[in-house]
Order: sequence, then C-alpha cells, then structure tokens
Amino acid sequence: MLLAVGAGGYAQFITVLLIFAAVLGVTALTTRWIANYQKQQSTNENVQVIETTRIANNKYIQIIRVGGKYMAIAVCKDTITMLGEIPEEQLKEEKPVQNFSFKEFLDRASGFRRNGAAQEEPKENQSHDEK
Repeated sequence: MLLAVGAGGYAQFITVLLIFAAVLGVTALTTRWIANYQKQQSTNENVQVIETTRIANNKYIQIIRVGGKYMAIAVCKDTITMLGEIPEEQLKEEKPVQNFSFKEFLDRASGFRRNGAAQEEPKENQSHDEK
C-alpha cells in the first residue's frame, strides 16, 4: 500500500513538472513572437536617431535624420525643441562598431592576460603574505 501511494506521488510530481516545462516553453515562444512583431512595427526608414549626447539629467541633444535632412534637437522631460538643421557635409563619419568578445571582456575583468597567465599581484599583497 505504501508503494502505491509513493508511485502516485511521483507520477503526480512528474506530471506537474512536464506541465510547468510546457508553460515555460509556450511563454518563451510567445515572448519571442511579440518581440519580433514589435520590432517590425517600429521599423522606420524615414526617421533615424544618428547620435545622442546627454547634457544634463533628463536633457539630451540628438542628431536625427528625417527623410534626407539632418537636424539637431533638444529633448527634455516634457519638450522637444528643434535647434537647427545640419548640412550632411558637416557630419563626421560614424566609427565602425567593433566586435564585442565577451571572453576578452571577462578575461580583462578577472585579471588575466590574453595568453591566460595571471597577472602579478601588487607588491603590497606579496610583502604582506611573506610576513
């Protein structure tokens, strides 16, 4: 009798676990579908933010392209003000985006060189350990 109760409990646990995994899968697929849908809805070919610079808390200057014209605007908490139009010739070329390697970032953050060797500890720590 104890064996029957235990087996029923395991079956119920596995069933709940499978339902939980199915719900997680459906949630992940739905989230991905909604993200792709919103990305397609927000794609604009005529309006593009070229550059943004923060000048104060909640205050930014942006260079935007609207159609074929480039403009500088000031974006504040409640207002947007056009500062002026910028000739395309006066804009500097965009720098190419460098490929981001998470492994290199992690190696730098953890204090390792590219060859994997650990960097030397500061002399303060070495002299403290020797004492």
